[in-house]
Amino acid sequence: MNAVVPMNAVVPGRLHSWDLSTGVDGPGTRFVAFLAGCPLRCLYCQNPDTWHMRDGDRTTAADVLGTVEGFAGFVRAAGGGLTVSGGEPLLQPAFTRALLTGAKELGLHTALDTSGALGARADDALLEATDLVLLDIKSWDPAHYRRLTGGEIAPTLAFARRLSGRGTAVWVRYVLVPGLTDEPVDVDGVAGFAAGLGNVERVDVLPFHRLGAAKYDRLGIPFALRDTPAPDAGLVERVRDRFRGTGLVVY
Repeated sequence: MNAVVPMNAVVPGRLHSWDLSTGVDGPGTRFVAFLAGCPLRCLYCQNPDTWHMRDGDRTTAADVLGTVEGFAGFVRAAGGGLTVSGGEPLLQPAFTRALLTGAKELGLHTALDTSGALGARADDALLEATDLVLLDIKSWDPAHYRRLTGGEIAPTLAFARRLSGRGTAVWVRYVLVPGLTDEPVDVDGVAGFAAGLGNVERVDVLPFHRLGAAKYDRLGIPFALRDTPAPDAGLVERVRDRFRGTGLVVY
């Protein structure tokens, strides 16, 4: 097992941005560190400005944790913690591990927001410093997943099973896009898999929106779903009910 990285280690990385949030980034108020770089190209991605490592600023884990420390008292009082997000944080596993380990040393709850596509890069030390994994399972059918993301579903499912074996708490996140991820066979596949893991505390069904379209325009990148509507309330509730039908807690 790799040694745990101390908080003050000068581990380099690329940070896109950070924010304070309350909602689906984990329990309570979170300091969310958005890392740069992602291997997937999801059709519904709202943050194309995080796709490349060059999109982030060079920094170190110590510098980021210094900023986190300034908010630590407030975040603890609000029942929150640190969430490492992206992009895809496991594209920078050493940096991610250092951030999570340092946050634990600050007494903060920790969460890892990942697609699981690079789950094999998360070593035991990284997962030992992770209280919660926010796992995006984007589709169920392998061919559909490939069309939707440009990647493969198998690594995500393998990572989910590994987390189940460790007993690591998981919140599954499922983005609902009309005409893309609303088919019952797709929803039921993800729901059945999640329900069988035994460590999924909740499922967040996240309605698609087009708020990131301006970023595509600014970057000169075509946005494939520009004309796709947001799901209506009825569809969102029907999909949530299919997840609930497997015994999962759903939001």
